[in-house]
Amino acid sequence: MIPRHSLGAMGVEVSAFGLGGEGILRTHGRHEQASELIRQALDLGVTYFESARAYSGSEGYLGQSLGADRQRIFLATKSHERTAAGAQEHLRESLTLLGTDWIDLWMVHDVRTRDELEQIAGPGGALEVFAKAKQRGAARFLGVSGHHDPAILRAALDLFPFDCVLMPVNPAEGALNAFADEVLPTARARGMGVIAMKVLCRGLVAQLPGFMGTAPYLRYALQTEGVSLVSIGCENTAQIRENLEAVVAVNQPTEGEREGLERLLSPYARKLAYYRP
Repeated sequence: MIPRHSLGAMGVEVSAFGLGGEGILRTHGRHEQASELIRQALDLGVTYFESARAYSGSEGYLGQSLGADRQRIFLATKSHERTAAGAQEHLRESLTLLGTDWIDLWMVHDVRTRDELEQIAGPGGALEVFAKAKQRGAARFLGVSGHHDPAILRAALDLFPFDCVLMPVNPAEGALNAFADEVLPTARARGMGVIAMKVLCRGLVAQLPGFMGTAPYLRYALQTEGVSLVSIGCENTAQIRENLEAVVAVNQPTEGEREGLERLLSPYARKLAYYRP
């Protein structure tokens, strides 16, 4: 059984593993493979599914594959628009493609600069539409994501009472100005849900000397205080099964594993953190 965790103080439980919108879902025209992946995740008990307007055909794949299972899963997507008009159009497109009347978690996607924060929160900014979407039930919860600059993501939390934050959590971060160190204390104090991304550094960890599978990296993220789940894109059903096996065994860490992973990845940290400038 996949462990389920409370998503902060949001009053919902989600599977500790979520299917992200990268991998096979971030393509066009691969409906059969994408549907097989989504159905496999559903059959194995995954309840968190995540997409974004920027993720190629991802929303369309989900909309075509979820069917009646939409009622029992927690569906998240993101908008990278910074203006109210753009966010409104993204909301319309997301609801249409996902085949749903509501989004469980709608996130401001990939904030990077203070200019973006000012635009999002200013007159005619995207947050106007986000707030209205929650008020009228088009979005149950609101969140923000970032993987460019921990200080910017931390500043975003003061712009608006977001329910959730999506951010990188991996051992390479330990050698840098970690997102977990900068953002997590505030998120925990406010009862926000915390979702880990970039857990496997886009698969780059598999190229390192001494790589021993994905399990230690999933354990690292899920044992970070405040993290409720990992969101990972997959290329095929074998990757889903491998990740789920690791999540099920997450409470069986090797002694000193966390520190050992940080030491192992420290010389490669800048390469692994490809998502930073």
